[in-house]
Amino acid sequence: MKEMPLKSCRTQLFLAVLGIGIGCMIGAITMVFGSALLWITEFRGKHIIPLIPCIPIAGLCIVWFYEKFGDRSKEGMNLVLDVAHRNETTIPKRLIPLIIGSTWLTHFVGGSAGREGVAVQIGAAVSNQIGKRFAIEDGTHIFLVTGMAAGFAGLFQTPVAAIFFAAEVLVVGQLALRAIVPMVTAAFSAAWVSHFLGLEKFTVAFHIDFSFMLLLQAFIMGIIFGVVGTYFAKMLRYMKQTCAHIIPNAKLRIFVFGILLAILLFTLHYGRYTGLGTNLISDAFSNQTIYPYDWLCKALLTGFTLAIGFQGGEVTPLFSIGASLGAVLAIFFDVPITFAAALGYVAVFGSATNTFFAPIFIGMEVFGYDKLIYFLTACVAAHIFCHHASIYGKQKHGSYYQTVQNAIKIFQK
Repeated sequence: MKEMPLKSCRTQLFLAVLGIGIGCMIGAITMVFGSALLWITEFRGKHIIPLIPCIPIAGLCIVWFYEKFGDRSKEGMNLVLDVAHRNETTIPKRLIPLIIGSTWLTHFVGGSAGREGVAVQIGAAVSNQIGKRFAIEDGTHIFLVTGMAAGFAGLFQTPVAAIFFAAEVLVVGQLALRAIVPMVTAAFSAAWVSHFLGLEKFTVAFHIDFSFMLLLQAFIMGIIFGVVGTYFAKMLRYMKQTCAHIIPNAKLRIFVFGILLAILLFTLHYGRYTGLGTNLISDAFSNQTIYPYDWLCKALLTGFTLAIGFQGGEVTPLFSIGASLGAVLAIFFDVPITFAAALGYVAVFGSATNTFFAPIFIGMEVFGYDKLIYFLTACVAAHIFCHHASIYGKQKHGSYYQTVQNAIKIFQK
């Protein structure tokens, strides 16, 4: 079958329409996944004492299923990045039920993990399978980033941030502009469908007046957030290597360390650091109690949970780490807690994922476009002072100059 040329207007129109279909499908899947996860979180909160001791057994089940049925699916985001970098061509369909089921189980027993990695993997896998049916120039890459954008948008309902996240997370400093048309239609379709079907979007409304002093404080706090995000990524990689070195056998590793994880999660405020960390986010934005060490405990326990073999993402815990750290810094900088928590929410995420535009737009879509100058300032500071460590091990590095050059070439065609 002859490939459809990407520069053809007919191809772009076809991709735009196909993006709508992909977005609707992925939006529905992420709604089911996200809604179930919220129910699990609520249920676990009411039965925390009998569920946390089940962590080692749940871990054994997860590892067994992946070893029995997973094949390359156990590589998760690394497999997605391999396909994006054209080192692989296929994401197996089995990844979808495995990652959903194992993440639900991780959260059910109280593992400290996120959800965005799951949504992105679901989107990538669904879009990858659909893309095989069409002969389009560079189709594997085009459909992959389209699905990633749809997965992120469907879960968080921040379509603009989702587009930039999918476009820039693969290669730091470069944007995947070749797929911009289907990414836009897929992201907005997924966000609309998940919202229409009942998945609520997290938003916080607050007012902050402009001042140069606040701008300076946002820059300084951005540096701190950037350092925290960078070292979270380094810590996660170090923990994975260390745990695998101490106990090479995956089943034994998750069982033994799972016992330790259960003890830590229970003794540290009786499950305060279990799950997504949305409780800490809620506390930070509603002026409830935030302990000075909340952000550190959440970071360490999330890293440990993922390092020993449990499934989930890192982004929501990063939001939690950033918001709770921001609430602490607000006291030292004498700024409104909600303002500092919002800066931390976006800047820690941007630093740990090595993304620049995505966190800025997440800030605007969640907290309001009138705060653009502050989110931009904090993310610039975080980006300058981070050391290119990333929670995504196979992320590559490029330059924004090359992105501009690629954009010029595309428009010239």
